[in-house]
Amino acid sequence: MKEARYKILFFFVAFMALLSLYSCSNQTATMQDEGVKYLIGVSQPNLNEPWRVVLNDEIKRDAGAYPDLRVIFTDGGNDSKQQEEDLHKLIGYGIDLLIISLDDPILLTPTITEIYEKIPVIVLGRGVTGYDYTLYIGTDNRLIGSKAAGYAKQLLEAGDNRIVEILGLKGSPTVDERSEGFREALTDRKDIVIAESLYADWQRDKSEDLLLKTLEKDTDIDLIFAHNDAMALGASIALKKKGLTDVKIIGVDGVKGENGGLNLVKDSTLTGTFTSPTGGGEAIRYAVDILNKEKGIPKKIILRSHPITIDNVHEFGERESSTQNKPVRQITEAAPIKIGFAQVGLESGWRLAHTNSVIHAAKEEGIELLYDNALQQQDKQIESIRKFIAMKVDFIVFSPLVKTGWDVVLGEAKQAGIPVILSDREVKVSDDSLWTAYIGSDFVEEGRRAARWLTQEMAGSSEQVSIVELQGTKDSDPAVGRKVGFEEIIQDEPGYRIVQSLQGDFTLENGKQLMLEALGQHGKDIDVVYSHNDDMALGAIQAIEQYGLKPGKDIKIISVDATRAALKALGTGKLNFVVECNPLLGPQLMKAVKDYMAGKELPMKIITSEGVFTQDTAKRALARREY
Repeated sequence: MKEARYKILFFFVAFMALLSLYSCSNQTATMQDEGVKYLIGVSQPNLNEPWRVVLNDEIKRDAGAYPDLRVIFTDGGNDSKQQEEDLHKLIGYGIDLLIISLDDPILLTPTITEIYEKIPVIVLGRGVTGYDYTLYIGTDNRLIGSKAAGYAKQLLEAGDNRIVEILGLKGSPTVDERSEGFREALTDRKDIVIAESLYADWQRDKSEDLLLKTLEKDTDIDLIFAHNDAMALGASIALKKKGLTDVKIIGVDGVKGENGGLNLVKDSTLTGTFTSPTGGGEAIRYAVDILNKEKGIPKKIILRSHPITIDNVHEFGERESSTQNKPVRQITEAAPIKIGFAQVGLESGWRLAHTNSVIHAAKEEGIELLYDNALQQQDKQIESIRKFIAMKVDFIVFSPLVKTGWDVVLGEAKQAGIPVILSDREVKVSDDSLWTAYIGSDFVEEGRRAARWLTQEMAGSSEQVSIVELQGTKDSDPAVGRKVGFEEIIQDEPGYRIVQSLQGDFTLENGKQLMLEALGQHGKDIDVVYSHNDDMALGAIQAIEQYGLKPGKDIKIISVDATRAALKALGTGKLNFVVECNPLLGPQLMKAVKDYMAGKELPMKIITSEGVFTQDTAKRALARREY
């Protein structure tokens, strides 16, 4: 009897396997019959959060514009293991591209890395660790945290104020960044303390349960900051159960729908929220470009977050419901788009390539470009911007010399109604609405990539690795970011030490001078030079040779930019590793300007896709190098 049951079970399993194979092959045949060219898989960790439902809706809506596209959706049901299984199933279905949003980057990053080796991967909303993806679309989570703190400070009068922070999944980069931004921005208010931090894994019910337990011990709470609107809603339910009606609640997401942030602010369940756009529509549009092998695909798209309060919720809801873009003005041959371009200077080969790229792209697009060279002087850049304001240009583009000192002149541009694009360098201002978009590199990530290579290359060394750092222009965005990223990685490596960090200006002559100074103090004890750009690295090579040592052998040299001159030095063994920083930003700049003039909202940041080069890969890259 038992044997008969086993036979029946065997034939049933075999039949189901054959049926599954038939279904997959039949699906492929049907897709071919229907003219479907590409199959995209969308993996979600759950569909409980309104934000995720809106994400799927936006993907479906925009995918409908492409008749040769088919999309398959999966729902992990709040189980990261299930989402991991879903990913393997999607690969088994033969998808051409994966779009994924995840809750648990620690568990899923290795799987995503494995998939990325086979097909393109677009990550939405909550990021993965590392750089193994094709494109990331999300928000600046540190900035959202900082903005939430700014709003909290407005809401809380001076006195003893206690905040409960309700966070998503522990260890998630999104959670860490939002929390760090929130806490850093509160440091100037000593009367505000974060009394409790609760990890509710993005879930409404868990947020409610955890807050109820907290309130059993202590009901002295003035404000709650929840990392998403679902957890904020859970917190509001817990507060109502305890009869607490005066506690202010700030959320994040701001989507439409019954339990979305827009409605929760409208009915005063939440005091306010900050939008976290899903990026679903952008994901489909970029997916099509990626699959069609279009050039110029960025590495990251950072979408702008907006505050929603009772004062603007109705206006914001109307704007969200509008499906038509209204052009800024009519563009004609007689009245073309006019851009004022205030370049920082021509301090390096990289900067010359960047300038030429912008000039050439403007000419190609029929855009009138007014160009000023500030000769590495902030006063001259400010003077140029004011001149462009007086000329009533449509757009101002500039590469800021340093991060600070721009509030006044950018305020003047905003008052004149002239949008500003930051090209390749960011600014630090009190109000991020003073600029419209940033297009360029992730300088912190460049520093990280340089340090990761070094720690892998020198792994196993029993002796201390002594590093000399050649920094770029003081307080400039590349210098600050590349230093922060490099130190972030090596601080966890006890065998690595920066013995001297010298302030430079990105020029070859200065790099040589600084390296001679370092050699005079440390001589042969220097193991590694980390230069913030190629020109200073090339100057360091000259200094090392003048000192009687062999660059690339006696002293390893790491640089950033990947110009032709640096790749040549890499190919001859005088440089060891170069992180790319792409100067050819002109085409993306012009596309952004045209999109804005057509009435589209620009992403807050467009981060370019960049590679890395070793001595083994330098010669191949050199043949294709344009700068």
